[in-house]
Amino acid sequence: MKITGSSAEAIFDSIREGIGSGQLTAGSVLPPVRELADQLGVNRNTVAAAYKRLDAAGLASTAGRRGTVVRGLPATMAREGSAPGLALHDLAGGNPDPRCLPSLRVAATASRLYGVETVDPRMQRLARASLDADCPPGYALELTHGAVDGIERLLSAWLLPGDRIAVEDPCFLGSLNVLGAAGHAPLPVAVDAHGMQVESLRQALDAGARAVLLTPRAHNPTGASLDAKRARALRQLLAGYPQVAVLIDDHYALLSQQAYHSVLPMDGRRWALLRSLSKALGPDLRVAWLACDEQTAARLRLRLAAGTGWVSHLLQDAVSAVLESAQQRAKIAAAGERYQQRLQGLQALLQARGLPTSTPMEGLNLWLPLPADSTPQVLALAARGWHVRGGEVFAVSAPAHGLRITCAALGPQQQRRLADDLSAVMR
Repeated sequence: MKITGSSAEAIFDSIREGIGSGQLTAGSVLPPVRELADQLGVNRNTVAAAYKRLDAAGLASTAGRRGTVVRGLPATMAREGSAPGLALHDLAGGNPDPRCLPSLRVAATASRLYGVETVDPRMQRLARASLDADCPPGYALELTHGAVDGIERLLSAWLLPGDRIAVEDPCFLGSLNVLGAAGHAPLPVAVDAHGMQVESLRQALDAGARAVLLTPRAHNPTGASLDAKRARALRQLLAGYPQVAVLIDDHYALLSQQAYHSVLPMDGRRWALLRSLSKALGPDLRVAWLACDEQTAARLRLRLAAGTGWVSHLLQDAVSAVLESAQQRAKIAAAGERYQQRLQGLQALLQARGLPTSTPMEGLNLWLPLPADSTPQVLALAARGWHVRGGEVFAVSAPAHGLRITCAALGPQQQRRLADDLSAVMR
C-alpha cells in the first residue's frame, strides 16, 4: 500500500484507511520514519507525530528494532452474559441467581431538578457506612453507573491513551474491554490463590505502569481474595511508587464472606475504591459507590457534568430503600452465604473426582485450570448440555487455559451431574 499525506493528520488517516480496508494487516511493519519522510517530502517530526498518534489509538506499536508494527483493528470483545434463547444450561454468563436478588421498588421520595446534590443524603449515609472504615479520612464520595463505568471514568481522569496500567492476568472481561477501547497498554500481573503476586506487580511497576487495577475479593475469573499478609506486602510495595494511581475494584463487597484488606499506602496521592451493587442487587441496577481522593473527585465531576450529569435519583431511591430494609439486607447476606456454599459444594464434588481447584475461592464462578486450550472441554460439555466460558478470553499475556463456570444458581443435583460430566470430559 502507498502511504500518502503532507501533514501528520493526513499520514495518520492514510494509514488508518489502509488498516480499515485490509491493505495493512496486523503484523505489517510500517516504513522507518526517515524513509517515509523522504518519500513524502516532509519533516521527520511530521511522520513521527503520525506514528505516535497511531500508537496512542492502538492501531500500531513500536517494536524496538522491528520498527513500528501494525496492530490492526480491535478484535470483537468478549462480554459477560450469554445469548438469549440459549438451549444449553447457562454456566457462562457470570450472573447472580435471580432468586437471591432483593425486591426493588422505584418510588421517588421527591422530584429533583437541576442543581441538586448529585448524591442523595440517604445514599451518602449508606455508602459511607460501607466505606468509612476502609478509606483514608476526608475521602470524597461519588457515584458511577456500575463498576465498569467507574473504571473507565477513573482511567480517563488519570491516564492518557497509550499509558501502561498493571492488571491481573487473567483479568475481568469488563476491565479488558475498557483498556482496549481507551487505548491503554495492560501490563500483566500474575495471580495466585491470594490475588496479585507481589514480585510480578513490582516488575509491572518498574516497566512503567502509571496505574494499578486490583480486585481485593472474589477476583473474576479465578475467585482469589487477598489475605492480610498479601495485602500488607502489596501496600508496602505501592508505597515506594507514590506517583502510581491505585484503583481497587471491590465488586463483591456486599456479598463477600472474606474480610477486606486494604492495599492503599497511607500517603497515596491518587486512589479510588469502587464498590458496585450489581452482584447483590442485580446487574441491571447500574450503580456503584466510588471513594477517592479529592483531586480525582474533582476530575470525575467535570466529566460527569459534561456527560450524564449524575446517577439518577430514582435509582438512588431504589437502592436506599433496599439497603435501609433489615429484611432485604438479611436476604443479601443470606445470598452471599448461599453462593459460597454452592461454590464450595462444587469444589468438594470435583475434589472427590480427582479435579482439585484452588482454595480459598469466592464469588459467583468456579475456576478450573487446564493444561492446554479449553476448546475441547467447552465443546464436550456443550454436547452434554452445559454452556461454560473458556478461560482464554480473560488472558492478558500468559495463556489463561481453564474453564470459568458460573455456579451461583446450581442446586445439589445439578452440581453432581456437572461434576460427573466434568470428570468425564477431563479424561
